[in-house]
Amino acid sequence: MEKDSTFLKDEYFHLQSVIDKFDDKSLLIKQWCVTLCMTGISGAFVKKAPLLLLLSSGAGILFWIIEAYWKSFQRVARRRAKDIEAYLNGNLDDLKYPYITSAWGDNWFHRDVFEVFFWPHVLLPHLIVVLLGSILFTLNVAWKFIS
Repeated sequence: MEKDSTFLKDEYFHLQSVIDKFDDKSLLIKQWCVTLCMTGISGAFVKKAPLLLLLSSGAGILFWIIEAYWKSFQRVARRRAKDIEAYLNGNLDDLKYPYITSAWGDNWFHRDVFEVFFWPHVLLPHLIVVLLGSILFTLNVAWKFIS
């Protein structure tokens, strides 16, 4: 049991490091989304190119999808870390180890991406950028139609 717990503690702390790195990457994805998409929206007004509004919305959707995948990958590491916690606390009878690589194949599912896609901390700021670009594009088209 002592060998198990030492090995599993090392794995647990490694997983915590991986989870933290996923959070860092998620913030980077959000920063790039806001920077690139808002630059595109601003550029649409400066260059009077409404198509840039639509392109900015499309880029926002792509960043949103990337972050959802990233968070679904992080979720696998969290599941494994929770299993290790339960085992070390005596709440789980058996645990395979080493198991980081196998955990990915056993615990990552495409449906996770769809579920994660709608988490509030994942959809922001992407949803705002997508809506802003889409609404401004629609208003631009409507304004030209009315004029």
